[in-house]
Amino acid sequence: MAVTAKMYSKGFEAVFNKEVDLDTDTIKVMLCTSSYTPNQSTHKYKSSVTNEASGTGYTAGGATLTSKTVGTSSLTFTFDAADVTWSSSTITARYAVFYVSTGSDATSTLLCYWDFGQDEVSSSGNFTLTISGSGIFTITAS
Repeated sequence: MAVTAKMYSKGFEAVFNKEVDLDTDTIKVMLCTSSYTPNQSTHKYKSSVTNEASGTGYTAGGATLTSKTVGTSSLTFTFDAADVTWSSSTITARYAVFYVSTGSDATSTLLCYWDFGQDEVSSSGNFTLTISGSGIFTITAS
């Protein structure tokens, strides 16, 4: 699946204001249907996200990222983690939304989302987010 990664501006701001620690905070990824309309400018917390996917093998709130890394190379900052798989699942999703999980939707900061460009479907199989070598997101200084 080809994806387009986009930052939520409020999440970007929270990282640089030290309100979010990508190394130590619990970061999760949830799946949303094509009925969700992301707003990069105004969506700050998970409570703004609607139309979360549901189905066999998927738990509301999504999955916790593992093997997270934060690093820089030359002028590029990268946030990365291990691939995420919902095994033996039946899911239809258009977006993957990455957020800091505080246990409350009203305070769980949105970081970024992936737009798959179309609905992606698993039917009694694996739904996998394959995180590329360039990470979940990168920021390049210029």
